[in-house]
Amino acid sequence: MKILVIGNGGREHAIVWRLARDAGGHELYCAPGNAGTAALAANLPIGAEDLPAIVAWAKANRPDLTVVGPEAPLCAGLTDLLEAEGLRVFGPSKAAARLEGSKAFAKEVMTAAGVPTARAAVFTDSEAAVAALGDFGLPVVIKADGLAAGKGVVIAQTRAEAEAAIRDMLDGGRFGAAGAEVLLEEFLEGEEASVFALCDGERVALLPAAQDHKRVNDGDEGPNTGGMGAYTPAPIATPEVMGAVRDQVVLPTLRELRRLGVAYRGVLFCGLMIGPKGVRVLEFNCRFGDPETEAVLTSLEGDLAPILLACAEGRLDPAAVRVLPGAAATVVMAAPGYPGAYPKNLPISGTEAAEAAGCVVFHAGTALREGRLVTSGGRVLAVTARGADLRAAVDAAYAGVAKIHFEGAHFRRDIAAKAFRHL
Repeated sequence: MKILVIGNGGREHAIVWRLARDAGGHELYCAPGNAGTAALAANLPIGAEDLPAIVAWAKANRPDLTVVGPEAPLCAGLTDLLEAEGLRVFGPSKAAARLEGSKAFAKEVMTAAGVPTARAAVFTDSEAAVAALGDFGLPVVIKADGLAAGKGVVIAQTRAEAEAAIRDMLDGGRFGAAGAEVLLEEFLEGEEASVFALCDGERVALLPAAQDHKRVNDGDEGPNTGGMGAYTPAPIATPEVMGAVRDQVVLPTLRELRRLGVAYRGVLFCGLMIGPKGVRVLEFNCRFGDPETEAVLTSLEGDLAPILLACAEGRLDPAAVRVLPGAAATVVMAAPGYPGAYPKNLPISGTEAAEAAGCVVFHAGTALREGRLVTSGGRVLAVTARGADLRAAVDAAYAGVAKIHFEGAHFRRDIAAKAFRHL
C-alpha cells in the first residue's frame, strides 16, 4: 500500500516503523517526519497542520491510506477533507474528534452514555466558577475546555490555587479560545493508565494498557511534561479492568456518538483512573498517545496496515488484532532544561549501538545537520525495548540509554516502578 503518515514526533516514527515491518512492504511517506522516519519513509516538506498542502499532495498522489498522528489536524477536519476526495483515513472526523477538542462535549457524551467519569461542571464566567468551588472540595481539577498542548489541566491543592487557575484561564486568556470555557472536576484517587481502542465506528479492539510518566523527575516530582517514558502491559489494568473499559467505556461511547450521527473511526485514547471507585475516565484523546505508542506498537503481532484500513472502512475484525507475549518499556531522553527552555543542535551519538543491542530508538526531536544527527526538540529520543517480562524490558531499555550520548541528556531512572510494586 501507499501510506501517508502525518506528524513529526516519536509517535509518528513508531507508526512508520511498525508499518515498515508489515510483510510485503509499503510505500511510506511522512509529513513532515523527522530524522528517524527519514530512514524508513520519504519525508515531505509539509507541516502537520498545513491542511491545504496535505490535501493537495494527497489528491495528486492518491495514497491508499493516511494515518494522522497529532490531534490538531484531526480537530481541524483533515479526515473530512481527505474523505471528500475519496481517500481512506485512519483518524476520526472533525465531529468525532470533538471528544478531545472539547472536554465539555466529551463530558456530555459520557454522561448520556453512562460512562463512569468524574463529576464536573462547565463555566464561562470566573465568578460563577469560583462560587462553585465549594461544591467540589479540595483538591479540585480545573481544565481548559479546548486543546491546550497538554498544559490545560491544573490540580489545585488549595482554594487560592483554584481561584488563580480559574481567573488565569477565563479572565487572563492564558489558553486563548481553548480556555474560554473551563471545567471544574472532582479529584479522583487511584492510579492512571492509558488504553488505546481501535474503532471502526461500531466494533472495537483494545490494545494492551500502558502507563505514562508525566513528571520530569524520578518519583513523579517536578513539572509535567509530554511524557518521560511508558511501559506495557500495565498490571493495574487487570483483565477485569480491560473488560470494563471495553463494555462500560468504549462501546457505550461509540453507541452514543452513532446516536448523534457520528461514526468514530480511528483510535480512541482512554485516559483512565483506576482506584477505589473502579474505572473512571479522566479524558478521551482522538489519537495515539505519546510515548505510550512507542511501547504499545512494538507489542503487536502481524501486519498493522490492514487493521488500520479496516477501521477506516468500517469493517474491523477484532480477532485480527493479536498481541505478542512479554512486555515493552520506553525511556525518553530529553534535552537539558526540558520542559522549560532547552538548547538545540546538540550532537547525538550512540543510537546505532543501542539498536545493535536490541533496542528500537524512536526519534522525537531530532534533525540531520550536514549529515550529523542533532537534537531539535525537548523530548529527543524514546529508547524502547521488549523482554520476556517487564523487568527484562526495562533493563534492556536502560542498557540502550547508556549507549546514547548528547550534552546534558536527562531521563528518568524509575520507569515502571509502580508496576514492580504491583508485581
